[in-house]
Amino acid sequence: MLLFAVTGITLNHAAEISVEAEIVSLETQVPAELLEGWQPSATDTPQLPAAVMHWLAAEYGIDIPGGRRGEWDSGEFYLAMPRPGGDAWLSLIPENGELIYERTDRGWIAYFNDLHKGRDSGVVWKWFLDVFAIACVIFCLTGFWLLWQQSSRRVSTWPITALGVLVPLVIALAFIH
Repeated sequence: MLLFAVTGITLNHAAEISVEAEIVSLETQVPAELLEGWQPSATDTPQLPAAVMHWLAAEYGIDIPGGRRGEWDSGEFYLAMPRPGGDAWLSLIPENGELIYERTDRGWIAYFNDLHKGRDSGVVWKWFLDVFAIACVIFCLTGFWLLWQQSSRRVSTWPITALGVLVPLVIALAFIH
């Protein structure tokens, strides 16, 4: 809950937080023997050959998650690899082995902000966010129920609760256009 609140603040002030993105680029030739027999048709969603993925990892330290499917367009293979806090992509022309790769890292604040929003974080994280949100709703409803139970002993319960609803409502109606 604390991380969610802190990233809410950083998201609210994203324009004031300047971060220099780190960009790694690579232009290289994939050895022809690694591409032999790989000619995806225009109708399927191709995967990069395992041999090429192993070669990229061994030669350049580029880890491409298995199972990622790319796009095939006019003789060029394109693979987008978005992730929290950055992204990466590669373009490969199997005919001549020309490969272009680029990875962008926007830093830890962007990473946690993307986790806050569930952006490019995978299905397990999205389910975690949903379960967490449901837990927060239950927490709020049980807190409201406790207020209801204890309100007869504290005269200030409902005026303070009403103020907690009215202040954000007035701010939203008066200052958000």
